[in-house]
Amino acid sequence: MNSNEAMSIKNNNEVMLTTIDNPYDPFEQFDSWLLFDKDQGYNTCEYLARLVHLTDDMTQQEEEEEYERAMDEIVFLNPSNIYKKLIRQST
Repeated sequence: MNSNEAMSIKNNNEVMLTTIDNPYDPFEQFDSWLLFDKDQGYNTCEYLARLVHLTDDMTQQEEEEEYERAMDEIVFLNPSNIYKKLIRQST
């Protein structure tokens, strides 16, 4: 999974999932963000991929909505409160 697959775009906003302790911006520093994430054993992209349910007939918009739904589920269900969703205005 790359940064484009881990990002959802809705209403001109880009959305990414991260952890509260990751010092890197997943929008601008994805490689460093990913290295930190893996070094900490979070494997956030893989976790997100397990919760996303895509089908071949989904539109791009539906896929992005599904990614965001899965991000919201992770944020809501994380008992250790380490996950958060970042929102950035698209340009």
